[in-house]
Amino acid sequence: MGWVLLFLGVALWWAAHLFKRVAPERRAAMGNAGKGMVALAIVASIVLMVLGFRATPYVAIWTPPSFMIHINNTLMIFALWMASPAGQKGLILNKVRHPMLGGFKLWAFAHLLVNGDLASVLMFGSLLAWAVCEVIVINKSEPNWTPGAPGTLAKDAMFFAVSIVLLGVIGMIHGWLGYWPFPQ
Repeated sequence: MGWVLLFLGVALWWAAHLFKRVAPERRAAMGNAGKGMVALAIVASIVLMVLGFRATPYVAIWTPPSFMIHINNTLMIFALWMASPAGQKGLILNKVRHPMLGGFKLWAFAHLLVNGDLASVLMFGSLLAWAVCEVIVINKSEPNWTPGAPGTLAKDAMFFAVSIVLLGVIGMIHGWLGYWPFPQ
């Protein structure tokens, strides 16, 4: 049952996020109610992925070396920073078109480095593939893009510091769920 829930969660994530791009007329016809329905579908997809992931049996594919934990955590700081408002309010990411999706791709890739089991590879690999597809679809549907006014390095530094704190909080939550993400 865990595999089915995991698959349904990933499929619903893809569908909810790509709905606006694949069926823009149908999404527009839904009006503001569509935002709530998409948000509900995204929350449901996360719940399904978490329940499915926790219910799948452990099937080892490869054993990550212990130093990958350090690489994962370093990449996670940058993933959180990219997903923050730094892309719009900072200086460094100002010319990056999709900093949040870039951060999401980095998050998924980092998790693939430290998880060598089948459920992780399927979930994080599928989410990484979604983020790549999302960028392609957005760029095709909206080819013209101009970056906004650049922000400041001070904002970049502030968001980076917040990302480090947030990594600690997320790490503690992972620990409560039984997945300690820091070196021991």
